[in-house]
Amino acid sequence: MKTKQFKTNLARRAGFTLTEVLLVLAIIGVIAAMVVPNLIGSQKKAFVDATKVKIKGLETAVSNYAISNGGEFPQGARDEVITLLTTPTQDADGRAVPAQMTDLPKDAWEQILYYEYPSSKVANGTKPAIWSSGPNKTNEDGGGDDISNWVKQ
Repeated sequence: MKTKQFKTNLARRAGFTLTEVLLVLAIIGVIAAMVVPNLIGSQKKAFVDATKVKIKGLETAVSNYAISNGGEFPQGARDEVITLLTTPTQDADGRAVPAQMTDLPKDAWEQILYYEYPSSKVANGTKPAIWSSGPNKTNEDGGGDDISNWVKQ
C-alpha cells in the first residue's frame, strides 16, 4: 500500500507549479530588460560605423577616378557621378579603364549616399562632400543625424 501512495505523490509532483513558472518568467524578464537596451545601442553604433566605411569607400573610388582623370574629381549630380563610377570608361589614350565601383554606394540603412563636388560643405573645398541620410533616412544636407566625411562623429 505504501508503494502505491509513493507513486501517486511522485506523479503529482512531475510538473511545475504556477508559482515556479511565474518566478522563472520574472527572472527572464529582468535579465531581458537589462540586456536589450545595450544590444539596441550596439546595433545603431555598428550601423553608423558601417556607413562611415561605405563613405570612405566612395571617397577612395572618387580619388581613384581623379588619379585616372588628371586630378579632377567627378562633378555633377549624385546620380550622374554614381553612373560615371559604376561604368567602365576610356582614358585619354583610348585605353579601357575599369569601373571604380561595382554597385551603388549605400549606407547601412540601404539608402544611396549623397555626393557633392565642388563642395559647399567641406571647409577647404579640395575634396568632395559625401554623406548619408543617417538613421532617420531623411537627407538634412549633412546636418541632424546625417553621417558625413567632413564632421567627426
